[in-house]
Amino acid sequence: MSDDLQTLIAEMRQCRLCEAEMQRAPNPVFQLSETSKVLVAGQAPGNLADTTGVPFNDPSGDRLRDWMGVTREEFYDASRVAILPMGLCFPGYDAKGGDLPPMKRCADVWRQRVLNQMPGIDVILLIGGYAQRWHLGPRMGKTLTETVSNWKSYSSERMFTIPHPSWRNTAWLKRNPWFEADVLPELRYAVRSALSGS
Repeated sequence: MSDDLQTLIAEMRQCRLCEAEMQRAPNPVFQLSETSKVLVAGQAPGNLADTTGVPFNDPSGDRLRDWMGVTREEFYDASRVAILPMGLCFPGYDAKGGDLPPMKRCADVWRQRVLNQMPGIDVILLIGGYAQRWHLGPRMGKTLTETVSNWKSYSSERMFTIPHPSWRNTAWLKRNPWFEADVLPELRYAVRSALSGS
């Protein structure tokens, strides 16, 4: 790992920029290495990730690993898979019990600096609207469904637009069977190729 990325990771672990706006104490949850081949670009850590310090340490992580075709060991090997959410800390809950949006300041302060230190990324998984908006900009569709259904226009750049693997999207998956039939085989192939170095 380069000194630059090591220094950046240490700074990110100590980040307290949003402390006054958060329901809980800041607890950045991510994994990075300059040798990572796959980048999981999610929204923000959930409650279990916050309490355990392990990203995607919940049923949505199980579904995501299945979508990717990787084992838990592969997924948590930072030398192979980087996990960099748009917001580094659990943002808290809204009035209905759902997760709040990621703290916007995280991406503004950290994201591009981190990506500049990770030149070996071969595949990027853009999970949900926040990551898709940041990485795709005006190329993003008007809805999540439109963005995900246009996946081929981004996959040529080794980016895959996918919904969040949360149970809340089970109904979406049932309404859109093309995602599992068409997108996931290509996603798994790209991830496996990246991890195997081919």
